[in-house]
Amino acid sequence: GLLLVAAAGGVPRAALSAAWAVPGYLVCGVALLAAMRGPVPAPVRHGFARASGAVQVLAVAWALPVVVVALLGPFGWTARIWSGAPQDMRAAVTVDAPWPPHAATAALVLAVVAAVAAGVARTPTAWCAQAAAGAVALAWASALVLPATLELPYAAGLFAQGLTAAAMLAVAACARRTPVSATALLLSLLTAAGLALLSLPSRGATVAVPAALTALLAVAAVRGRLTAVCASASLAAATGLACAVGAVAGLPAAHIALPVLAVSAAAAVLAARVPGAAVPVEAMGALSGLVAIGLAVTDGPVLALVLALCGVVAAGTALRADRRGAGYVAAALFVPAAWVRLACWSVGAPEAYALAVTVPALAVGFVRRHRDPLASSWTAYGPGLSATLVPSLLTAWGDADRPRPLLLGAVALALTLLGARHRLQAPLVLGGGVLVLDALHELAPYLVQLAGILPRWLPPALAGLLLLSVGATYEQRIRDARRVREALGRMR
Repeated sequence: GLLLVAAAGGVPRAALSAAWAVPGYLVCGVALLAAMRGPVPAPVRHGFARASGAVQVLAVAWALPVVVVALLGPFGWTARIWSGAPQDMRAAVTVDAPWPPHAATAALVLAVVAAVAAGVARTPTAWCAQAAAGAVALAWASALVLPATLELPYAAGLFAQGLTAAAMLAVAACARRTPVSATALLLSLLTAAGLALLSLPSRGATVAVPAALTALLAVAAVRGRLTAVCASASLAAATGLACAVGAVAGLPAAHIALPVLAVSAAAAVLAARVPGAAVPVEAMGALSGLVAIGLAVTDGPVLALVLALCGVVAAGTALRADRRGAGYVAAALFVPAAWVRLACWSVGAPEAYALAVTVPALAVGFVRRHRDPLASSWTAYGPGLSATLVPSLLTAWGDADRPRPLLLGAVALALTLLGARHRLQAPLVLGGGVLVLDALHELAPYLVQLAGILPRWLPPALAGLLLLSVGATYEQRIRDARRVREALGRMR
């Protein structure tokens, strides 16, 4: 069979251009499958099938570089955003990569092999599902490289890529076989990502493409088994759309954070409405919130607002019975929001503001512990103590005056003793940590002076003695560490 293909395929190779050499061999290889339908002995039939399969695999391998260029080439636009729309799709995908030679028939080769795989998938064999998935992948690859092969105009090429993504979503929604549906869904997301990259050269396309992808993926999310993935992808596209609109409008990066945060709020609402897709939707909402925080980090007041709004979203999520843990995230966001706001106001005495939060929070925590003695001290007292201790510690590290570090050390020592006395983990850990850091801040000047006076060989010698001491009592130190850990674990 291979000799027949080599002989027959040599005729078009000699008569036609180099671009038609591989299609000629491929047609001869597919013709072997037609010969199998006649009165051919079983060993010959099996040999023809293997020979045809080998020819098709080699043909797909020949077309694979074109697919790689069409898929990965648009990444080059990340360094050339809004540099101007290219003339055609081939220029769009070859911004940083050369177009493979004699690749004019690559889309045809992939389409022929996809048709053969689709025919194999109709036969009731053990490989029919895998063959169907392969047919879908090859058809997608053919559609992916066709706009660049035909050198379609830039706008027409974007529209063709959008149709490819929509077709793959339709196949994923309608396919009855799981491998086919999963393959089509993955390929649709790859197409959407490539389409988003291809939109970067043009300002108008940078806005239009994410908007179209958001709508397309939102419509696909209505289908039950696609809801989780498509809803998350739609939120990701919406995040990109918010960034693109803000950038095109000339807004500062910090102000773009607010529309991005609206996507996070929409994700929280959607997760409550669609329980089956709650986890991936909430994960994408959290990622949008992190993007918003990253955009706002250069502007203090906006950062404080974004942190506070993120806390509001987390607090709203905590209203659900199965998401009570989001309340801790809300508290962890509200506290830094307050710290950032105090820093923006150049407040030199944060305790005057923080104590107004700490006292009610500790009172609420005391009531909680009184009603539920098994409640964790971190839940009851952790937020209130952190609200005052952390900003005071940060201020003390930059404060040259003595009263604040000394008062903070005294308060931290008292909290440490109270935590040890009443077996409360939060006051013990927070008070002890603040006490150690405050002591290091106070002793730092003397340690620097001492290091300048002592001989240079003394610190390595002391370090060696410490290592010898620890090594000699290694097992005892391990037992002590375990006892400390167990003691802390028994605390509330």
